[in-house]
Amino acid sequence: MNKGFFISFEGGEGGGKSSQITLLAERLQQDGYEVVRTREPGGPPTAEAIRQILVGEATTALSDLTELLLMNAARAENLDKTILPALAAGKIVLSDRFADSTRAYQGAAGGVTPDIVHAVEEMVVSTHWPDMTFILDLPVAQGFARVHERGEANRFEDKDLSYHDAVRQEFLAIAAKEPERCVVMDATQPLDIISAEIYSMVSKKLTLKVGHG
Repeated sequence: MNKGFFISFEGGEGGGKSSQITLLAERLQQDGYEVVRTREPGGPPTAEAIRQILVGEATTALSDLTELLLMNAARAENLDKTILPALAAGKIVLSDRFADSTRAYQGAAGGVTPDIVHAVEEMVVSTHWPDMTFILDLPVAQGFARVHERGEANRFEDKDLSYHDAVRQEFLAIAAKEPERCVVMDATQPLDIISAEIYSMVSKKLTLKVGHG
């Protein structure tokens, strides 16, 4: 590939994003692709430091606008230091969340108006949207049962169910508006079935990309 391929994984809590990224990365590497994994908020050191402000136990409350600005500050670093250099080198980038999460969490659920969300997106993301986005969807209560089973709740996971239902509905709305980019996966299915479906779809996209590039 003369240009890399950017895939993001989105969805509410407990959907299995990290597991699916791990499985996809392993299979793509077996196929000979160079894969770079990242997460949001996070990635390069400065973005990881911002992550601690956003999700760390020491943080008790932030305004939704502050969250949005910090998320995008971390995203700007992640794009500049990790994502764009990897894509320029022809690598596949797998990101655990990207700008759709800001639309869902700080926008639809948090109440930051769409015009502000989109204005900041234009400055930070510009045209650098993922080539594919997998939205791992499952009922909120089922997702939280998985989260509590893991014992890994963070500040966002502590918000009430109505907040997370708004997040879920926004992800589904994004997928409906952008079907050429977004694929909704039923995250109630077994891990291996979801993984096989994702790998099949990605492989087809990569084959088409090589054939036309």
